[in-house]
Amino acid sequence: QVQLVESGGGLVQAGDSLRLSCAASGRTFNGGMVAWFRQAPGKDRNFVAAIRGSPGATNYADSVKGRFTISRVNAKNTAYLQMNSLKPEDTAVYYCAAVPYPHSDYEFQRGYAYWGQGTQVTVSS
Repeated sequence: QVQLVESGGGLVQAGDSLRLSCAASGRTFNGGMVAWFRQAPGKDRNFVAAIRGSPGATNYADSVKGRFTISRVNAKNTAYLQMNSLKPEDTAVYYCAAVPYPHSDYEFQRGYAYWGQGTQVTVSS
């Protein structure tokens, strides 16, 4: 059974940093694609960042470029989202998603087979 477990969320102030983790079990995604999406209250779930293939091309939503960095450690089967210079508008539940092979639909939810349960990030002003 494949599981993705997110951790690292919390309550921070504007300008602070957080690092989210997404630990996978049940299969590896080292050559595949892992992404982060987020969903604010009352809004749709939106793409944040993805890391694709090997050695790992990265893509970001315009709203987080230059502030967020996605990475992964294959030996740990874990992906990370380093979030710097956080803003109140970054407040959302952050979800990890994965698929065993890379493809071009990285910013769409339909492109992922597995999802985590989400971790809350709250940024106060």
